[in-house]
Amino acid sequence: MSLIVLLLLPFIGSCLAALLPHNARNSESILAGVIALIGAVQVALWYPQIAHGGVIREEFFWVPSLGLNFVLRLDGFAWLFSMLVLGIGTLVSLYARYYMSPDDPVPRFFSFFLAFMGAMLGLVMSGNLIQIVFFWELTSVFSFLLIGYWHHRADARRGAYIALMVTGAGGLALLVGVMLLGHVVGSYDLDRVLASGDAIRAHALYPVLLTLILIGALSKSAQFPFHFWLPHAMAAPTPVSAYLHSATMVKAGVFLLARLWPALSGSEQWFWIVSGAGACTLVIGAYAAIFQTDLKGLLAYSTLSHLGLITLLLGLNSPLAAVAAVFHILNHATFKASLFMAAGIIDHESGTRDIRKLSGLIKLMPYTATLAMVASASMAGVPLLNGFLSKEMFFAETVFITSTAWVEAALPVIATVAGTFSVAYSLRFTVDVFFGPKANNLPHTPHEPPRWMRVPVELLVLACLIVGIFPAHSVGPLLAAAAQPVVGGTLPEYSLAIWHGLNAPMIMSLIAMGAGILLYLLLRKPLRRERIVGPPIIWRLNGKRLFERVLILKLRVARTLEGLLTTRRLQAQLFLMVAVALIAGFVPMYENGLSWGDRPKIPGSGVFVMLWLIAIACAVGAAWQAKYHRLAAVTMVGVCGLMTCVTFVWFSAPDLALTQLAVEVVTTVLILLGLRWLPRRNENVAPTTRSRHRARVRRVRDFILAVGVGGGMALLSYAMLTRPTPNTISEFYLSRALTQGGGTNAVNVMLVDFRGFDTFGEITVLAVVALTVFALLRRFRPPKESIALPAQQRLLARDVVTDLINPRHAKDTALGFMMVPAVLVRLLLPVAFVVSMYLFMRGHNQPGGGFVAGLVMSVAFILQYMVAGTQWVEANMSLRPLRWMGTGLFFALITGLGSMALGYPFMTTHTAHLHLPLLGDVHVASALFFDIGVYAVVVGSTLLILTALAHQSVRSHRPTSLPQPIEPAAPTPTQGAI
Repeated sequence: MSLIVLLLLPFIGSCLAALLPHNARNSESILAGVIALIGAVQVALWYPQIAHGGVIREEFFWVPSLGLNFVLRLDGFAWLFSMLVLGIGTLVSLYARYYMSPDDPVPRFFSFFLAFMGAMLGLVMSGNLIQIVFFWELTSVFSFLLIGYWHHRADARRGAYIALMVTGAGGLALLVGVMLLGHVVGSYDLDRVLASGDAIRAHALYPVLLTLILIGALSKSAQFPFHFWLPHAMAAPTPVSAYLHSATMVKAGVFLLARLWPALSGSEQWFWIVSGAGACTLVIGAYAAIFQTDLKGLLAYSTLSHLGLITLLLGLNSPLAAVAAVFHILNHATFKASLFMAAGIIDHESGTRDIRKLSGLIKLMPYTATLAMVASASMAGVPLLNGFLSKEMFFAETVFITSTAWVEAALPVIATVAGTFSVAYSLRFTVDVFFGPKANNLPHTPHEPPRWMRVPVELLVLACLIVGIFPAHSVGPLLAAAAQPVVGGTLPEYSLAIWHGLNAPMIMSLIAMGAGILLYLLLRKPLRRERIVGPPIIWRLNGKRLFERVLILKLRVARTLEGLLTTRRLQAQLFLMVAVALIAGFVPMYENGLSWGDRPKIPGSGVFVMLWLIAIACAVGAAWQAKYHRLAAVTMVGVCGLMTCVTFVWFSAPDLALTQLAVEVVTTVLILLGLRWLPRRNENVAPTTRSRHRARVRRVRDFILAVGVGGGMALLSYAMLTRPTPNTISEFYLSRALTQGGGTNAVNVMLVDFRGFDTFGEITVLAVVALTVFALLRRFRPPKESIALPAQQRLLARDVVTDLINPRHAKDTALGFMMVPAVLVRLLLPVAFVVSMYLFMRGHNQPGGGFVAGLVMSVAFILQYMVAGTQWVEANMSLRPLRWMGTGLFFALITGLGSMALGYPFMTTHTAHLHLPLLGDVHVASALFFDIGVYAVVVGSTLLILTALAHQSVRSHRPTSLPQPIEPAAPTPTQGAI
């Protein structure tokens, strides 16, 4: 198995999980568990290749000219994190099978869970800085979906929103930071960045890029002052919390700090920012954990504290401290995942996580209690458990640090105080919950969970014991392989022995344990009796208040600017937008001047001038008729579009002409559907002199703006067309379209080959826009006062939009002689399909292509909707716009990835000459499959948008289903036009 297959496996499983039935918890958990287990086994098999500093690397060309290649690399540190992501993911999948309720949307849970696993796996295996940021943001998105999984709960929605806002903002800062880092190094390749530490630290941009990168890393790992978002994430299901705190999401920040440690550490700025944030979070999290009444809340603040410990170690600029940080990452993952699962079992079996209500559970749940106590002891740093070993290494680093006098004195004190707090909250987690009298007022009678629900906890606790008792033999080689890339290649001397004598770190441990026990005994009764409700000092330091105040301030500023710069009137908004565009275009023209060249001009044509005089007259007439007769205005606008098509043909641009013609048809249908939404005109109220004056001023103002924009565009076009064009972009495409793109139609070759990546982005945006329009219109209902039309206007609107092509509804109208029988419109469908295929297949060498062919097919489908109604079409033709869009994007993406699989950059075209029976020699380009994607996306998006509008147009007047005919109203004298 290759690295790319390993990365794609969770995402493929995510798609499969989403398709499983709602009540298939076994199938979904087995799918997730098997995928994670297969990945973990494969990563374990790669250990011999990375054990002694080896690196497994796979590179796929993306945009080589910009240094943006898709790189996957697996060294010892990435191997460790991959094992955590996949190994703990396997255990969480098994645990979630029993924790999740059958009433929950379990397919959605496992789909998000596997996608989250894939995003984290991509992050740790990325070998390119921009690629790291991509997967970084992907983890934020999927964690948002998992935290807000129970979206019916306000706390889940709030927690997901805060997490996304904080980590998303940090991700933007990280993006800018890594771009500066790539600029300084001259490459975004991770290997080159890690080898350029001295040059980075000596660069003038180092303080800026360091600050931006650290904002991203510290916000992701919930370090001070961004620590407030993590406790709110406890609204997620417990399997999510166990996974998020142990191996993913919050570990991403410390992973990035350790990943970039060889390149960014070693400076004063690094020491003060990283170690300062870590020390604050270490103490604040441990102190706040003591006062929590929710088991998951206690564990959340303890996670803050331990992440602060890891961050503090990474900030000490010491290779040995970096090794200790890597060791504690591993240890924290094992005991924290087991503790969250134990808390979930207690909640699942007793119905509550409130420590004040829980007591004496060791008599009812002896096995679970034993496992939780061992894991909690590891969290407290009790000897013979893995947490003790990394805590001792942490204490040793704080004692033997070389820095200023007050830092050398303060760090051991901070470490001891934090250790005291950790013992206290660990005792609170175990003694208060499992000992004492049995609780009588619980929602459920506690009992042991199902056997397999407890297995993940047993395995993790067993790992805590084995590492704690036999550290050198069990974890020693793994730690060396993982820490070697972090420290830059040469490991410092360190020992994993259980006993190092009665030295300073051991004395600090004894003091912390004794003081922690004493502190717990002092606080136990007050906390039980709720005499102490929480740490007031911590609440004053809570960054949530600052976050909410900044958010409120930004909203107020935005609303103020919105009130000053916007209006509810669409015409005024359009005027401002066009005016700003005019000014933005005029300023550079005024400063730099505008002149045209001496390129030979072709002789003028009276026919061409006459055509555009007609277009100008129609444009002026459309503006004038918009007040009196909207249908006439639409017709005149259509004439302007037709003249544009003729202009493209005149200047030998048939591709543009075909596209413009198809777009004109679709746009006309769109406008006709929107006519019924326009507010009615009150013809019975005579306009006042003041209103007539205002309307005249507005029309003059709009006319001046239109002339300015049109004249400016004409000047720019004339200046560009009269200048000589040596070595232009057009010559580049024209000279290489056939030799490198395999087609004689330069326009199509440019779209699907040279600029295929841009086209892929455009069709993706088109699909997103279609989905957005559909989502907005699905619940939108226009107010009655804005859509109500007089009877005669409603009749005319219906006649134009529906009766014009449907004789069933037009038997009483005067337009009957113009009607096209519905059967003829249906017969046009196969003809339109043939024309569409003809334009599609010839597009690479002749005018045509996927876009215009898709528009032609869309028009044919829209005619079917207009003739027979949406329900008839959906019942008889089984059109699925979403499937069209999804299939199109899939084809386009697979085409691009296929070239990468063959060792070429993304979206590189390949051509072949095939000899087919009956057809003979056929020239086939891989861009054909990309064009299929364009075709399908255009058809699906157009259908989705226009049918959504058509549904709304009918629903706004008639609450019944679409196929029911609208009975024509009695003819009345027309008092006003549309």
